[in-house]
Amino acid sequence: MSQLSFITLLTAALQPIRQKLDAIEVQDSFVAHSLCKLIPSRCPFERKIQLFNRTILYIPPLCKLNPFYEQLVCLRFRALVYLADQCGEDVTVYC
Repeated sequence: MSQLSFITLLTAALQPIRQKLDAIEVQDSFVAHSLCKLIPSRCPFERKIQLFNRTILYIPPLCKLNPFYEQLVCLRFRALVYLADQCGEDVTVYC
């Protein structure tokens, strides 16, 4: 099996999960708060390792390698919008 066909097969296999994540509607403040706490606002893997104010090693954000990254970011955004618009809450604590 060629590498290109494997990637195509993997993409097709993950598509139903992506669609289910995109279809989630946030309609409860408890769920919205939980999603905002569970899904980080920025990639937690990005690091700068410094020694004496000089960067020795830089680890780039690896979250974009996650096949569900876009769907999770959009789900967190929908939860934030629900809290701000429907519940009238201050969402700056999650930014």
